[in-house]
Amino acid sequence: MKDEENPKNDAVQAIDANAKQSGNKRKKQKEVAIFGNYRNYYSYRIDQGLEEDPRIKVMKKEWFEGKNCLDIGCNSGLITITIAKKFGCQKILGIDIDSARIEDAYWNLRKIVKLSESKKHQTVDKSKDAETNGITDPPDKTGQVEISGDYPASHLFDRVSFQKDNFVLGWSIPGDKVYDTILCLSVTKWVHLNWGDDGLITLFSKVWRLLKPGGVFILEPQPWKSYISNRQVSEVATTNYKNLKIFPERFQEILLDKIGFRKIDNLSSSLSGSKTGFNRPILALWK
Repeated sequence: MKDEENPKNDAVQAIDANAKQSGNKRKKQKEVAIFGNYRNYYSYRIDQGLEEDPRIKVMKKEWFEGKNCLDIGCNSGLITITIAKKFGCQKILGIDIDSARIEDAYWNLRKIVKLSESKKHQTVDKSKDAETNGITDPPDKTGQVEISGDYPASHLFDRVSFQKDNFVLGWSIPGDKVYDTILCLSVTKWVHLNWGDDGLITLFSKVWRLLKPGGVFILEPQPWKSYISNRQVSEVATTNYKNLKIFPERFQEILLDKIGFRKIDNLSSSLSGSKTGFNRPILALWK
């Protein structure tokens, strides 16, 4: 009997075909992150081969060194940790709405400290060998996972912390807690789509109240075309999208005239290295 005439073989072939089709559907499924809480966010936006996020290059050491800092929407914490290590924050707190991203952030913190300490011990051993041979070896070039910087990685556990919270709805403002520098990078769209114009104004107002006089707010807003791509990520987002009256091109006006920031500087002119679609303005605003 031929295979195609055997009902059992037909059933097996049908099962294989269904499994293959189901597998293809799973492959085609795109990660849905209604708050922008993508699991591998940094791999989406940073070109391979770069040792650090290109946004770090437009930030100034004086905004962070010895300062108390806050990172809103920190995702897996790589920007938060890099800033602490490269610029020497006194303290930096990263907050995110997703507990899984906070777990990722602490995992990254432990890994980076471990790798940095391992690299330091290797360098010390090589220096001893070099002294014996009467020569000096150049320092090793760090890889993408290792974060270069002037400050010892061992201090990161004391300086860096992460917390799960909803900054817009659930994060109360402590009476005695203010920050020198607050970051909010590629977060405004998700606040806007989930909580509308009122949520956006709440975000900006809370940031202003949390900043010390003279403090810096570093903002990376997504452009309107990015909203269009994500307007159907949830029913709430779809409804809010239709009702938005404040558009990203008005953010600077609102931050200066309504919220009360006194000065704004566009840092984007010196930004390079981001993947296509992530060339977004980065603004520094002073209270």
